[in-house]
Amino acid sequence: MSDTPFGFGLPPEEPENGDEGKKKDPAGGGQGSGGQGGANPFGFGGLPGMGGPGGADNPFAAMFGSLNPQDLGAAFQQLGQMLSYEGGPVNWDMAKQIARQVVAQGTSDGTKDASVGPAERSAVEEAVRLADLWLDQVTSLPSGASTAVAWSRAEWVEATLPAWQQLVDPVAERVGAAMGDVLPQEMQAMAGPLIGMMRSMGGAMFGQQIGQAVGMLAGEVVGSTDVGLPLGPAGKAALLPLNVQAFGKDLGVPSDEVRLYLALREAAHQRLFAHVPWLRSHLFGAVEGYARGIKVDTSKLEEAVGQLDPTHPEQLQEALQQGMFQPEDTPEQKAALARLETALALVEGWVDAVVHEAAKSRLTSADALRETLRRRRATGGPAEQTFATLIGLELRPRRLRDAARLWASLTDARGVDGRDGLWEHPDMLPTATDLDDPDGFVHREHMDFSELDKMLGEAAKGDSGSSEDTGDGEGDKK
Repeated sequence: MSDTPFGFGLPPEEPENGDEGKKKDPAGGGQGSGGQGGANPFGFGGLPGMGGPGGADNPFAAMFGSLNPQDLGAAFQQLGQMLSYEGGPVNWDMAKQIARQVVAQGTSDGTKDASVGPAERSAVEEAVRLADLWLDQVTSLPSGASTAVAWSRAEWVEATLPAWQQLVDPVAERVGAAMGDVLPQEMQAMAGPLIGMMRSMGGAMFGQQIGQAVGMLAGEVVGSTDVGLPLGPAGKAALLPLNVQAFGKDLGVPSDEVRLYLALREAAHQRLFAHVPWLRSHLFGAVEGYARGIKVDTSKLEEAVGQLDPTHPEQLQEALQQGMFQPEDTPEQKAALARLETALALVEGWVDAVVHEAAKSRLTSADALRETLRRRRATGGPAEQTFATLIGLELRPRRLRDAARLWASLTDARGVDGRDGLWEHPDMLPTATDLDDPDGFVHREHMDFSELDKMLGEAAKGDSGSSEDTGDGEGDKK
């Protein structure tokens, strides 16, 4: 094993083999003029250029030798950022920086990010305004969008990072703990002051991976609720005009219809998250509950740490990219997964049902757009798959069609108010079993929690009265 406890590489935009060389002579160059060689605690002693011809005594020659002064300065600046980080399990400053760099590079089809112009902002505002008017006729939940905004991809990154932090930090914390566990005991004893440095670099490693994924996702999403979670600020219905245009490019549907249909979905999500106060915490709590049951595949970490070589600093990052998470096969973990999948399906199914009801008689392309979006949510894009690798979870509703059918049946049987009234309490919502038997749920006498609340209130008053009576009785005795 090399002397480097963790072989973290530079961020991906910087060259990692600056000298174009590999370790051709493990024995040669092992002792520089300083005589430290392999005793170097950072593991640079065996690198080409160490104490050999042309390498002098510069321990960084092998890593940065071919960089020009400007690139070298940037590399050292980022290395300094990695080592100086003292925050949580993910270096979110680095994640944001890399996400913005990915956005600036453009998508695979060559589309570059661009500032949103006044005409595009006006078109989005008008689409959301009209969408809310249509939704007023098909749902009892009032508008949840206090403002309508048009974002560039970079603006989407800035606006959604706080939500990603809430989702990713619990899993990243588990990875950080696992890294310390897989170190041999003798290395843990020797590491001492280096533990803090390793945590900093671990946060940077995760920050790089999350930044890459967020930047990629910014090139795919069309709004702030694409993954079924409220990623943006409350009350802001957002669309990304550039991505909306890319989404509708090959559909043969007029661009204004595409924009309006996507605005309907965004506005419908906003109604749910604004007027069902427990829903956001319920969804994020389900994600966190599932994350607590995930175990890290320490065998992959052990293999990566055991074979670390300073000339191949990307090994640990590759192990992370390949996935190290395994859900525990316990009843609790299975229940957490079922709870999360059902919650996502119910949210997406309700949105699907009410948007279709609002659009079917007004947009000739409603059916085609509905099916396109269903397939898109069922399969996910490359960035969503990257997040599944990083956090061990696919944020997609596996039973969207079942849930949409159930909500539509509820509308027919109980009306709009009866359907939307189920969002008053999480215990009133359909369960995974109900998705298997929608007719049974639709025609079942639904629970009325107002009576239960009344009973509890009367019981509380009774307890209070009993206490007062006891006091009076004691007073009489006196």
